[in-house]
Amino acid sequence: MKNVYTVRQVNSYIKNMFNQDFMLNRIYVKGEVSNCKYHTSGHIYFSLKDESGTIACIMFAGSRSGLSFHMREGQQVIVLGYISVYERDGRYQLYAREIVQDGAGALYEKFEALKRELSDMGMFAQEYKRPVPPYVKTVGIVTAPTGAAVRDIINISRRRNPYVQLILYPALVQGDGAAQSIVRGIQALERYGVDVMIVGRGGGSMEDLWAFNEEIVARAIFECGTPVISAVGHETDTTIADFVADLRAPTPSAAAELAVYEYRSAQEQMAAYRRSLRKAISFRITAARMRAERAAARLRIAHPRQKLDEKRQRAVDLENFLRNKMNEKLTGEKHRLALYVEKMKILSPLSRLSSGYAYMQGPDGRGVTRISQVEEGQYFTAYVTDGCIRAQVVSRDRFAYPAAERDRTQSGES
Repeated sequence: MKNVYTVRQVNSYIKNMFNQDFMLNRIYVKGEVSNCKYHTSGHIYFSLKDESGTIACIMFAGSRSGLSFHMREGQQVIVLGYISVYERDGRYQLYAREIVQDGAGALYEKFEALKRELSDMGMFAQEYKRPVPPYVKTVGIVTAPTGAAVRDIINISRRRNPYVQLILYPALVQGDGAAQSIVRGIQALERYGVDVMIVGRGGGSMEDLWAFNEEIVARAIFECGTPVISAVGHETDTTIADFVADLRAPTPSAAAELAVYEYRSAQEQMAAYRRSLRKAISFRITAARMRAERAAARLRIAHPRQKLDEKRQRAVDLENFLRNKMNEKLTGEKHRLALYVEKMKILSPLSRLSSGYAYMQGPDGRGVTRISQVEEGQYFTAYVTDGCIRAQVVSRDRFAYPAAERDRTQSGES
């Protein structure tokens, strides 16, 4: 037998056909809830039925964020999901992603249409989001004057910072005229000049929250020059205002925490900044003082007075050096002069005269050194240490001194 397939192959083929069908990948199905079971795993098993038939459905635990109410038997709902085949049982079923009550179905479609329109216009773009000031003085609140939302905002704000001023615009948040009332509140608080604005209310059904899905509210938030925090419903509730607002808070209490800074924490942070600043200033002063001292030392070294003192000291040193050299030179010359003096003393006639010798001068005024230079009867003068003696030659006697003879011989005298 040809072309025989297993059950698994057939179920897999059918599943692929379902998966390739674009319409079945995103489909809204309306019906009455039956056989609804909340499993311990978190999955929800139920069926949708109408007068003509039934379809099995499942919502996995990971998709439970798309369910904002507790399903019960007999409820009319609209389920958004995709249809696929569960291969093990060989049956198809609807895998739910979002579930809304049938009464809200038209509103949901209107919500999705407005959401797409405003998104295409760029009103959800991140570049238009204004940052919430970190330290605000005034907080504007657009919400109902009674209810848990405003009480939560007031309590949280007072606990975090009792010095922040809260300005409430009592607006309608549900029913006829609610959207217009919210718009007036946003515009009034913007004119007043608050630092940040909280727009929201407590949780409820889509019908209860619909005022925050109106286009005029979205445009008022988008055009507001003051940063707006949306705080509509519970964490699972989502409105158009959440997408347009500068910041979305899951609850009104969370909005108060986002808008109002904690005074004690700011005090501690300021004290830390003060300590850090003092430490930095002290460090910079110390560093500047050290630089000034080094600069002063360099200035002292490079100061003209210092240079002048150095030159003056150099001049004094040179003067002392010159004086010492002159003293050394004078001392040497004095010593040499003393030697010359001693030599002169030795060679001086007075020295010879003091030794008992005399200097004889003939009548012609010349010194007498030989007997041949005078004649008998002639007068001559003898000079001694204390004067001269006039004498007459009585006789002349020749003596032959050995040294004299040798000198005469050498001089060639006879």
